[in-house]
Amino acid sequence: MTFTLTRRTVLAAAAAALTLGNPAWAEQKVAESIHFLIPGGAGGGWDGTARGTGEALTKAGLVGTASFENMSGGGGGKAIGYLIENADSSHGTLMVNSTPIVIRSLTGVFPHSFRDLTLVAGTIGDYAAIVVGKDSPINSMEDLLKAYQANPRKTAIGGGSVPGGMDHLVAAMVMKAAGEDPTAVKYIPYDAGGKAMAALLSGEISALSTGFSEAVDLANAGEVKIIGVTADERVAAYETAPTMKEQGIDTSFVNWRGFFAAPGLPEAKLAQYQAAIAKMYDTPEWEEVRARNGWVNIHNSGDDFKTFLEGQEKAIGDLMKELGFL
Repeated sequence: MTFTLTRRTVLAAAAAALTLGNPAWAEQKVAESIHFLIPGGAGGGWDGTARGTGEALTKAGLVGTASFENMSGGGGGKAIGYLIENADSSHGTLMVNSTPIVIRSLTGVFPHSFRDLTLVAGTIGDYAAIVVGKDSPINSMEDLLKAYQANPRKTAIGGGSVPGGMDHLVAAMVMKAAGEDPTAVKYIPYDAGGKAMAALLSGEISALSTGFSEAVDLANAGEVKIIGVTADERVAAYETAPTMKEQGIDTSFVNWRGFFAAPGLPEAKLAQYQAAIAKMYDTPEWEEVRARNGWVNIHNSGDDFKTFLEGQEKAIGDLMKELGFL
């Protein structure tokens, strides 16, 4: 099964390097400051995306200062609710989010959707990965499937999202493509990727469904083994990790991430944020952040972002119905 959450605006990672080299842009400050609101805990994909974006924007001189606030709860719903309830005082805030804002709205985890916010821009894509601890006897997807077939209840897969959320959905997609019942997988949810990774390292779960970028640093440090990536080809940021497809599991997936603002954001402020993000792609500071995380550049701004999200809503809804989550 192929389920790649992108559209024709996805740029190959190599293409990002070709856009470098307009230092004049990097010298023009577009915004004095941005406060990044992160709907999950430290160490997760949202956290890494917000902090990496803030790092690139400030180091490139496009934004004066960046601050960060983690606000966990409600599968991301607490931060969304906060942004909506405090719209008048949140004009300096950008909230990071991703595929789960669509999934959790469809499943009713929270009452809001992307339509209740100001759409700023989609920015990157992150492949998903299945990861095991460094001392695990599991070294491949074949090993994981054998362990699961021998004892499904003792082969739990964890993730940093709620049941029926993105990490769960990815695990189910992979198992379905491998010929297993996707609704029978024992999935254990944690609050964001950092806590899920800690559960893996402590042995609470057999494997972890997570973002590729969240696993790369620990894999480089020898703390985990990435046994499968949902990319069509191996990712340069960690080329030793095999794809699902080369292991006979015909599925691919990439999770978009982007930024939203409070409803009623003044047009001038919205244009400022969109300009800062657009110019960011042409800086070496962004390429450094992107490359080390193994992200794919996906830039959808304004109305294009809305069209993209509406397409996601349809595609994800259809898939979740197929897998029995809706």
